[in-house]
Amino acid sequence: MANSILSSKLVIWVTFFVALVLQTIPWPGTMDVFRPSWLVLVTCYWVMAAPHRVNVGTGLILGLIWDLLLGSTLGVRGMMMAIITYLVAINFLVLRNMALWQQAMIMALLTMLGVLIEFFGEFVIQDVVFNPASLWVGLINGILWPWLFLLLRRVRRIWRVR
Repeated sequence: MANSILSSKLVIWVTFFVALVLQTIPWPGTMDVFRPSWLVLVTCYWVMAAPHRVNVGTGLILGLIWDLLLGSTLGVRGMMMAIITYLVAINFLVLRNMALWQQAMIMALLTMLGVLIEFFGEFVIQDVVFNPASLWVGLINGILWPWLFLLLRRVRRIWRVR
């Protein structure tokens, strides 16, 4: 029993690590607005699949780690991840029962909300200008969600993450 719990936590944290690596890989300057929010998508999946293992605190910690890796204002992405994780956590039963295309639309909207939260958090601290092109990430995440969902579900079933 303890071994399965340990392996479940390990699998979840390995997927978070892979998402962090994918999130921090440099992209060309003009293509950076199309970078998927891998960490947001992976966290949302695990909140829906295993809400007893991944929660708002996990989202906050992952967001703070993301801030540290990017060298940005500490806490902005942590706050954004905590809010998105909270919204998914309180509605995880509804989201689980939606069709995959509906979930993709929700993930696109949540990602756009995350971009806006991130902007307002930065705007309060420093003088930044909003780039409307940054909302493209919502469309990209909506397109990627079905494939990422199916991939992570397969990982969860192979490793028997409960």
